[in-house]
Amino acid sequence: MTEKEIEKRAERNRERAREVLAEAGIIDILQTAGCRVELVGSLRMGLLASHRDIDLHVYSSGISAEKSFAMMARVAEGPRVAEIRCINGLHTSEHCVAWHVFYKAGDEETWQIDIIHIEAGTEYDGYFEKMADRIKAVMTDEEREAILRLKFETSESTNYHGVEYYEAVIGNGVRTAEELAAWVEEHRKGPQYYWIP
Repeated sequence: MTEKEIEKRAERNRERAREVLAEAGIIDILQTAGCRVELVGSLRMGLLASHRDIDLHVYSSGISAEKSFAMMARVAEGPRVAEIRCINGLHTSEHCVAWHVFYKAGDEETWQIDIIHIEAGTEYDGYFEKMADRIKAVMTDEEREAILRLKFETSESTNYHGVEYYEAVIGNGVRTAEELAAWVEEHRKGPQYYWIP
């Protein structure tokens, strides 16, 4: 793919992601429940490629499993919501409930909408927004093109995390699929951390 083709495909996917969010009405539901809603991840950075994934971090005070489930029950009422998965992290340092919503869009494509419900004022309040904005600020046009190209070249069966592309390309000069595979393999041998350039 040429740089122009890569950008055209990425732009089309970003537009579709925003249409899906509007169609699903999820942000309105979350805000009505009293949450502050922030777009994070690849869509916020303009780096959404072929993976149909939208990341939202939502914040409120006094989160409990009961309150979070009640909020998500409204999301579950959507006729195109096919499945919802939950990970309760309220008793961890992350103070959150992670929801993974599988949404059948009007074009019958399934989108994964990750909603991380975080206790306002805790350690990760705003952290991933800062991460995304920092990556966007330091990333060159050439690095952006390399990230998008690598994302489009990666098969759907390969499970790389978005931040692995960003750290590999921006922080370590990776440019090819082979270099990325080797970098990820080596990187995963070390302790897990949240990278910000």
